[in-house]
Amino acid sequence: MKLKAFLFGILCTGLWVSCDQTAILNENNPIDNKAWLYTSPSTFQFHISDNTKKYDVLMDIRHTPEYAFSNLFVLIHQQGPDKKRYTFRKEVKLAKPDGKWTGKSSGSLYNNQTIIHNDYQFPDTGLYIVSIEQHMRENPLKEITDIGLKVIPK
Repeated sequence: MKLKAFLFGILCTGLWVSCDQTAILNENNPIDNKAWLYTSPSTFQFHISDNTKKYDVLMDIRHTPEYAFSNLFVLIHQQGPDKKRYTFRKEVKLAKPDGKWTGKSSGSLYNNQTIIHNDYQFPDTGLYIVSIEQHMRENPLKEITDIGLKVIPK
């Protein structure tokens, strides 16, 4: 009986781990000295081989409890194989109106994940470059530790 439970546990763990392996990109870039400069965007590269599929594109932001704001504005620059650059601004709420952080806590860090594109169909196959630039009034923006990007086929 214990052997069956053990084997079932291994099977479930294997399935759980393999589900996360479908992401074509899951990368986090550290911010030097927890001080994010305008001139230091986080840049990510990935290849789209099937432009008939839909994808979710998610951004991860990690910060300390000493982060001074309840939100974060970023500029997201996306460039595809055609070399055209598309830029848009996004606000990420990091705290509730009462001041409690919204992200998942892990020790002294909070991780917020937000959707950049939901059910997005990339227009062409090839190399894509996404840069995430902080767009706040403070420079450097202190207590941001990492910026990440995840691209998941649906």
